[in-house]
Amino acid sequence: MRKFFVCLLAALLLLPACGPAEEPGSPAGTQIPETAVPEDVELTLWTYPVGGLGSGSTVSSLLSAFQRAYPHIRVSLHTVDYQTGDQEVEEAIDRGEAPDLIFEGPERLMANWGARGLMADLSDLWQSEAAGEIYKPVSAACVNSSGAHYIYPLCMTTHCMAINRDLFEAAGAWQYIDEETHTWSTEDFIAAVAALRAYGTETVGIIYCGGQGGDQGTRALVTNLYSGSFTDPEHTRYTFNSQSNVRALELLAGMDGIRFDPEMVGTDEIDAFCRGETAMCFCWNVANEVTQIINNPNLDFDIFPMAFPTDDGDFNLQGGIWGFGVFDNGDPEKVEAAKTFIRYMTEDDTQYTQTVLASSFWPVRDVPNIYENDDLMSEYFMLRQYMGDYYQVTPGWAQARTAWWTMLQQIGAGGSVPEAAAAFEATANAAA
Repeated sequence: MRKFFVCLLAALLLLPACGPAEEPGSPAGTQIPETAVPEDVELTLWTYPVGGLGSGSTVSSLLSAFQRAYPHIRVSLHTVDYQTGDQEVEEAIDRGEAPDLIFEGPERLMANWGARGLMADLSDLWQSEAAGEIYKPVSAACVNSSGAHYIYPLCMTTHCMAINRDLFEAAGAWQYIDEETHTWSTEDFIAAVAALRAYGTETVGIIYCGGQGGDQGTRALVTNLYSGSFTDPEHTRYTFNSQSNVRALELLAGMDGIRFDPEMVGTDEIDAFCRGETAMCFCWNVANEVTQIINNPNLDFDIFPMAFPTDDGDFNLQGGIWGFGVFDNGDPEKVEAAKTFIRYMTEDDTQYTQTVLASSFWPVRDVPNIYENDDLMSEYFMLRQYMGDYYQVTPGWAQARTAWWTMLQQIGAGGSVPEAAAAFEATANAAA
């Protein structure tokens, strides 16, 4: 039954992004001043692999619809991955060839490129009626202290972890799972790992630390175990070096069945989990399940999404917010054309729904019944209640991410946990 709903969603994603435009110009329902629509402009759009929008064919379908509506604004697409994408962007910036449009999250668009003065302020887009309906936690992550907006959000999700339900049941570890709430305690987690090891599962879970790919999973695992924090509430500095987080890292480093792997990143861990080589996956969200079941016909076990274990019942999952940013490349006409593209994708209710559906995530404003009668999306939707603070906009974020996986590598190699945690915080705050 679960695969049925995933395949149904897949069918929806393969539908055209929208119906034919009535005529060239703005789509019905979207009020875009004609003076804001320049002609004969060529834009480049770079997208990171965000859910379904990581697929070039999916994005190309959306671009075709835009092209019919605005034939004088031509958009070429380039997709990047999370292993080399940042380097590609930085090299393009150094060459003076940054993309006109880019699709990613506030941690890059706001805290990195925006903070460096490379992005166009999109505050005028935030004056629309649609922008006024964006959820407050999302809008709060998309504005800096001076009031500038370097991102206009499209979709969101709650990152979580996943377990192999079949294996948990066979090992007698399912008793430690609250099936109704998709939660467990730290004690439950410890007991489940022990049960799986006793059953013969060699690698229960992997702390992947070959780079920053998927690092939201390992951060959430560590900070939830004993109610630790990653930054201060104001997102001005990193507060990771605490007794709670050191205790969590020492627990993981000493657990039989949990392996620190300096050669793996999040995508590798996902692949290992879906091959049945591990019992749990720390880098997960709903789009991963959709993608894996569609692309992996040999997946033969039931995936069960979970909140990360915590000791106090206060679950803090890391949220994902993604949207469009515009590099200020010194051409006002291109900036206006890029804003036209963003308005097209986000303001008209029909087009916005189609674009969000293509992402396999959720809208950042209310769209009634967008996933009506979809059991899979409804199951993951309940995890949104556990979404914690969106701290990824803290200054020095890029350097902090590198310091994070470097710290995990040191611990996995047998280094002192307190020393590694102290070094991480010092490095991260030096860059903040």
